[in-house]
Amino acid sequence: MTREYSVKKYPTIACCGLDCGLCPVYYTKGPSRCPGCCGSDFFSKHPSCSIITCCIKKHNFETCADCAEFPCSKINKWDKADSFISHQVSLSNLRLIQEEGIDNFYAQQERRIKILEDMLDNFNEGRSKSFFCIATALLSIEDLEQALMRGNEQIKNGGIGPKDLKAKSKILKTILNGFADKREIELKLRRKN
Repeated sequence: MTREYSVKKYPTIACCGLDCGLCPVYYTKGPSRCPGCCGSDFFSKHPSCSIITCCIKKHNFETCADCAEFPCSKINKWDKADSFISHQVSLSNLRLIQEEGIDNFYAQQERRIKILEDMLDNFNEGRSKSFFCIATALLSIEDLEQALMRGNEQIKNGGIGPKDLKAKSKILKTILNGFADKREIELKLRRKN
């Protein structure tokens, strides 16, 4: 049975290992919102992608992790430069899918997505969406949960109101950057050279 080319079972996980469910464009409101890799209406919004063509159309795989040739020349340097989403963990995501299976990876990603949605709903002052997306993609789930706990604690102890998103965002970003510094992770997109 051949899968429909336009829709994947897990559109929040890109064929190439990107975390589409942690991408700022996935959380955009309106017609420019991305539905995730090969999600509903994906191809009417995005140009063709040679990785998707190879992975889904040619081989009928969910991700490149399913391929015996992974990592092939199309993808072996995919994690070296970023677009509007961090590519840094794309190949390690695919390796994790190979080792633990896509269902286990998806369960972990769902936890990250819930954390990101909490950050966007309760800490985003309108300018931090990309930062929170990068942080949830690059930091461990434990660090993210710990950062939210500490952030909420500081907000409560500091008497900061629930609507003061600017102050709340500053507190959480400082905590996330602290975790990133300890792990020697830079919470920025890398420009191509």
